Amino acid sequence: MSELLGGGAAPASDLIKDATIESFEKDVLEASMAGPVIVDFWAPWCGPCKQLTPVLEQATTAAGGLVKLVKIDIDKNQMLASQLRIQSVPTVYGFLQGRPIDGFQGAVLESEVKAFIGRLTDAAKSLGGAQPGAGASLEDVLTAAEAAFEAGDVASAADAFGQVAQASEAGDAVNVRALAGLARCHISLRDFDQARQVFDLIPEDKRSDAAVSSVKAALELASAEGGAGDIAVLEAQVASSPDNLNGRFDLASAYIAAGDMEKALDQLLAITERDREWNDDAARKKILTVFDALGGAHPATVRGRRRLSSILFA
Repeated sequence: MSELLGGGAAPASDLIKDATIESFEKDVLEASMAGPVIVDFWAPWCGPCKQLTPVLEQATTAAGGLVKLVKIDIDKNQMLASQLRIQSVPTVYGFLQGRPIDGFQGAVLESEVKAFIGRLTDAAKSLGGAQPGAGASLEDVLTAAEAAFEAGDVASAADAFGQVAQASEAGDAVNVRALAGLARCHISLRDFDQARQVFDLIPEDKRSDAAVSSVKAALELASAEGGAGDIAVLEAQVASSPDNLNGRFDLASAYIAAGDMEKALDQLLAITERDREWNDDAARKKILTVFDALGGAHPATVRGRRRLSSILFA
């Protein structure tokens, strides 16, 4: 963490504080205009929160004033949690310049918290008015775009990816990375036709890149699940007949078509748990395609790989 040290250390009371819906604008939105603010959404009944919050506090203190930590009890601030679509705790967002640019859910390792803070401080350097040709490198803008996408700010990410794609030389590494990011933004918005048009701009000999392969897998999934059934009907069928593996596979396909990869993985893993070789290994093959589409670092991929390993090697 030595690379995060330096610069006069701010008082602990200023670095780490509790906030409410009334103070959120000042403590988070306004404060993030000057530097990154980590927001820890937690609840008193949440066991993982009790593990994560001390790690966040220690890492924030160690960062020597480069980041701040704001803790929000969702039980006392239910309206704020609803506005920010907090569906589970702990949920952590990193705010910069008044908007979330990165985040994660669940209790993670200390090393992952340090990496998260590193990404925020890197983004702080590149988002200070960063635009292609305005003092920031294309790499800086790409990093900021990727951070915005991971934090759910798809519109800002798409704008930045598009700028880099236009400003970079066709076929070079930066251009390919930008096009892959822009295509992923369109996939996130369920605009698959536009995503395919962007993807087609990537030269064939560059499509073995991990980011490009991920986009290709996501587009393949979208094409394959075009005729998926009604989720509510399929959910009812699976609930009434949990061992109906065809029904579970159809439900997974419907979730994929709707963009809910985590629920799709749950169904596919449930099939594999019941019958590893069902339908010529169809469930496991689909799981691997979803992993490719999400990317190896996605939390759902990490959790899914662990669960799949435990099923296959139990």
